[in-house]
Order: sequence, then C-alpha cells, then structure tokens
Amino acid sequence: MVEPVLYEKAGEVSMIILNRPEAGNRQTDATWAQVTDMINAAAHESRLILFKGAGEDFCLGRESMGQRGPVLEAYAVRERSETIFNLYGAFRNAKVPIIGVVQGRAVGLGCALAALCDITIAGDKARFQFPEMAHEIMPTIAMSALVDRVPRKATTYMLYSTQEIDAHKALMFGLVSDVVPAQELDGTVGKLVDQLSKVPTPALLAVKEYARSAFNMSTQAATDFARNLHATINSFSGMHTR
Repeated sequence: MVEPVLYEKAGEVSMIILNRPEAGNRQTDATWAQVTDMINAAAHESRLILFKGAGEDFCLGRESMGQRGPVLEAYAVRERSETIFNLYGAFRNAKVPIIGVVQGRAVGLGCALAALCDITIAGDKARFQFPEMAHEIMPTIAMSALVDRVPRKATTYMLYSTQEIDAHKALMFGLVSDVVPAQELDGTVGKLVDQLSKVPTPALLAVKEYARSAFNMSTQAATDFARNLHATINSFSGMHTR
C-alpha cells in the first residue's frame, strides 16, 4: 500500500512529501492529523523541514472539498475544523524553519499551507486559488492562515473572487517568497538548504522565534525583543560551533 504522506530524513533535514499525485495530493482529515504529528516530530529532531507535494501539483486541499456531507451540529463542526487549526499551529509553532516547494496547483488548504511555510519557493508554472466561496463554504479557516502572512487587500480579493492567480502574482501578494523557472525549482531549493545548513543552529532557530512574534508587536516591543534575543543568541557558545 502506498503511503499518502512520506516522511524522510537526510542528516539534519526532514522532508514531508504529500504522496497522492493521482488525486492532486488531496488528503483526508485523518491524514492531515498525521501531517501535524510529522511536523511536530520533525521540529524536534531536525534543523530544517522541507514540505512538498509529489507529481504535477503541490496540493488541492482536503479530500472532501466541495462535497456535500451530512449537516453536523456546531460542536461536531468545531471538532472537525480543529484538525486544520492544529495543522496550522504546527507550521507556526515549529521551532525550525519550514520551506515549502510549490509546483503546479495549490488550492484551498494547499494554498493556505503554501502561505504558512516560513519560506515558499514556487515554480513559474505554479497556480494558487481559494475556491471555498464558489462551493458555498465560509472561508474564515483559510483566512486565519493568511492573517499574518498576506495583506488584507490580497486576502479579500482571493477569497471573494475565487480567482486562480499565477506564481508571479502570488509573489506580489506575499503568498510565496520567490518564483523560479519550473525546471530550476529543485536546484534552487537545494542551494537554499545548503546555505541554511551552514548557519549556526541557534541563529537559525532565533530567526523563526523572532518572526513568530515580532510582526504582531508594537515597534517598541519588537525592538526590545530583538535587543534581548540578539544578546542571548550571540553570547551562546553554540554560535561558534558550526
């Protein structure tokens, strides 16, 4: 039986690969819960996580997207949505950086996860879309993934219009970090991983720690946090061991 998600480790780098290319890497909620566990585990045993999809597309979201199911009571709906909120939390709370590698389409939850990665490198043929409202699904779960990643105007445009955007517009919107020719995607990511492997671990972790909180702080609080973190990390002996 083919595993729907693969977890591989090479030295200090963990790789999580969505492995249902025949289904656009859609995953069931049970599998998304497994992805959450994988990210949590990788964050404790690695210094870097690569997150990618197998095949032509990055991820087309949840297995049930667009399908009409039974009407559930509020608490049952909330319990089901917790699977996705926990997944979002794993991306945000991982102490190590997560690099997303996007080829093809990133739709719905797949688009949200592309945005949640700390660094997202997209091939120039990648496409991004939030189709929830076209399926009469209120999209605040998706919005919660973007609220600290993508500007308000871009977020509301994507969610209200449900329009698919190309990789260069996604870069302009802040969904991705960089766009490269599709044939250069793996090579570009490999060079980035090599570069980050040379960064002292304390500094690698400190950037993620600072980014997780500082952008939601007042300028003064962010400055004070930077001052304290800078002094703490740069005086740590581990800064001089790599």
